Amino acid sequence: MKMFHLVAALAVACFALFGAPAMAADVIGHSAHSLNHLGMIGLGGVLGAAGAADATQRIRGIIRARADAPDINATIAELNRTFAAFREQNDRRLADLESGREDVVTNEHVDRINASVTELTQAVEAQQETINALRIGGGSGNAPSAEAREHTQAFNTWFRRGVNESALSDLQVRAGLTTQNDPDGGYLVPEEMDRTISRVLGTVSAMRGLARVVMVSAQEYAALVSQGGTNSGWVGEEDARPETDTPTLSKIVVNSGEIYANPAATQRSLDDGFFDVAAWLAEEVSIEFAEAEGAAFISGNGINKPKGILSYDTVANASYAWGKLGFVVTGGAAAFAASNPADALFDLYYSLKAGYRNGAGFLTSDAVLGTIRKFKDGQGNYLWAPPTADMPASIIGKPVYTDDNMPALGANEFPVAFGNFQRGYMIADRLGVRVLRDPFTNKPNVHFYTTKRVGGAVTNYEAIKLLKCST
Repeated sequence: MKMFHLVAALAVACFALFGAPAMAADVIGHSAHSLNHLGMIGLGGVLGAAGAADATQRIRGIIRARADAPDINATIAELNRTFAAFREQNDRRLADLESGREDVVTNEHVDRINASVTELTQAVEAQQETINALRIGGGSGNAPSAEAREHTQAFNTWFRRGVNESALSDLQVRAGLTTQNDPDGGYLVPEEMDRTISRVLGTVSAMRGLARVVMVSAQEYAALVSQGGTNSGWVGEEDARPETDTPTLSKIVVNSGEIYANPAATQRSLDDGFFDVAAWLAEEVSIEFAEAEGAAFISGNGINKPKGILSYDTVANASYAWGKLGFVVTGGAAAFAASNPADALFDLYYSLKAGYRNGAGFLTSDAVLGTIRKFKDGQGNYLWAPPTADMPASIIGKPVYTDDNMPALGANEFPVAFGNFQRGYMIADRLGVRVLRDPFTNKPNVHFYTTKRVGGAVTNYEAIKLLKCST
């Protein structure tokens, strides 16, 4: 799961940095029930000249598909055929269970096909992300200003040689990137590089793609959230209007924490004119940031980092109160109930108020989703449906997103969340990614201490519900 996300994220970075159309051949392909059609350049390779004269060279870490790699429609067709085979075998498995038999061979066959469905689903999602990146990179967005272009040139010169610091500081202000001139705190990366890093973060971290994201300039971001309480009434044209109750407002504070990466390059590689500064730095820090963020948005404790959705106090949904996240139970002590396991997901679905369901989705890990994929409703319909070219995979008609930071099935764990995350969780990005150049600590390497400030918190406790492994 993480490999597919990393690949798609790096593809997005390439499209954003290089203008994209020439990279169309580097989309992700997938063969029947396997990954044999993929050729991978290792993520941990040695630094190379990413921007070499040969335009076909790409930054390391990008999966390059064969020239005859299937398009998204072909992958979807293969996924649908594989899911049909899965349904057939799983129906046989369920029939055996109902008659008191359990065939080990059938179970293994179901699990193998289920794994192929997961792989193909991830392939479709990766291709969707690549297509979206093409649309972003090939559009008619606003060209950078003259000041922004000048800042980029000055940043590249400073990045390579460590010179012209005073000029770079002045250009940051002129380009509107900051009002401060503080070389001790490092320099802000150029705006295009910053956008590229942000795109990769949104590709790898499921929560970043689902939650509301705001830009802030202070250490903390505070918002007043209405808990309801306003009454209304019907009156005639000339009737008196009695005073109604005042809504209850709750103050939500999103504190920022700092994440960092400290990539290194040799001075010789920096002196190489073909070495692409923007591509290298964006690739080096994006995945580090994205993985740290993704874990924090799920389980972070809120101390110098975002507070994750699973770090809040919880309460049985029947006793829900503001300030806690409501949950329903699976019916099994450490898993789903042995009989009618799908009922728990319907309970979770209906635990969310109808007003929040428009725009809501499920969030779980790949492993748990593989279990849910076997469930049927009372009419014999499978709860899970495969993705299409325009829509993600779904459960009970609602999109399902996977993040392996979500826990596995286990006693008292919360393996599934369902909610309107756009209304329920806020991510606060402190403006700008900063870089501090360090040529002294590890000679002959030059380190680039790169930092980003980000916070995260639940802002509406009604908008997110959890599924707990419990009876």
